[in-house]
Amino acid sequence: MHDMVFLFDVDNTLLDNDHVQYELGMHLAAEYGQETHDRYWALFEDLRSTLGYADYLGALQRYRLEDLHNPKVLRIANWLVDYPFADRLYPKALEAVQHVAAWGPAVILSDGDAAFQPRKVERSGLWRAFKDNVLIYVHKEQALDDVERLYPARHYVMIDDKLRILEALKENWGDRVTTVFPRQGHYARDPEELRKRRPADISIDAIGDLLGFRRDRFPG
Repeated sequence: MHDMVFLFDVDNTLLDNDHVQYELGMHLAAEYGQETHDRYWALFEDLRSTLGYADYLGALQRYRLEDLHNPKVLRIANWLVDYPFADRLYPKALEAVQHVAAWGPAVILSDGDAAFQPRKVERSGLWRAFKDNVLIYVHKEQALDDVERLYPARHYVMIDDKLRILEALKENWGDRVTTVFPRQGHYARDPEELRKRRPADISIDAIGDLLGFRRDRFPG
């Protein structure tokens, strides 16, 4: 039983996933044309609404079935899996993880598929930085019993750019969790989400701001 465990989201919390999506869009338009660009993202959004998480390779597989006789399409997957994700980590992200890890285990708690999301965590260097403490679920807010089993703690700190997730954890764990909201990425700047969701316990402008925190900022 740990006194405290720090749970970190990945996309737009530690890693600028909006920038990754922007570069993927530019790559699709430049190498395969605007029609391919538009159709891929349409399939991507349709799949996300069905699954509840982003599935880049799944959307690509659907697109390939529609354009089965175009061999150029096969190279899109190479671009995705070889992307230099380490270059997209937010400034001071790794230092922030190391800083709070002095007070309790730091654990990745992410949503995603079973192929591309682990690849992203590995290629970015986060898997090593978190010392193999990596959890990836389809819907992480529904897997909190598993989190407690694997990383039992008297208190949790969840750092996530989505107020929806922070709100769900607060409803489940109550005072046992401190929610931290880095205002990074498009979800964190969505006016509708900000209006309808419960505010986090702590809001910060950037993940690197955690470096200015002391242990007594967190209960437990």
